Amino acid sequence: MFELLHQKITETVSISDEDFEFCKTLFQPKKLRKKRFILGEGDVCKYTIFLEKGLLRSFKVDEKGAEHVLQFSLEGWWCADLYSFFTGEPSNYNIEALEDSELLLITKPSWDLLLERVPALERYFRILIQNNLIVTQRRLMGSFSETAEEKYNNLIHAFPDILQRVPQHMIASYIGISRETLSRIRGQMAIRR
Repeated sequence: MFELLHQKITETVSISDEDFEFCKTLFQPKKLRKKRFILGEGDVCKYTIFLEKGLLRSFKVDEKGAEHVLQFSLEGWWCADLYSFFTGEPSNYNIEALEDSELLLITKPSWDLLLERVPALERYFRILIQNNLIVTQRRLMGSFSETAEEKYNNLIHAFPDILQRVPQHMIASYIGISRETLSRIRGQMAIRR
């Protein structure tokens, strides 16, 4: 079950077999069925999640009941409400499985021990968090400056199989447009092909 985790780590940093064996002892494998939650809004985020298989989404529900998708997490990705995880404050998000999923969970105390004992992983997570910040800034700037069609095209370019795995209303929410606008964009793109 740890093959993908090992692959993703070694794509970024070198890690000894001994250090990786120690790493494995700190994770808890968990299976999460489709439509089940690993985190609910108002709960403290107790785990950082590595997704071995499946698909997760992080989202918030506003006071009118509308869902706002922050992130889709695919195989080989990490997922958590890092603010809640690091501070122990209640989360503002929900994390739900969109497919049956296999997860590797690590708690905050285990995370701290891992980074203390395996310096290569401290570097690995620094690089991941740094890259996440860059992607988040670009996405935020795109939300101000890109058209709805540009946002949609960027999404399908970055994640070609997302359309087969995620319902259209969630894709619309993720890129910050209405379902109707997404339908219109898709229709116009189909005509141009």
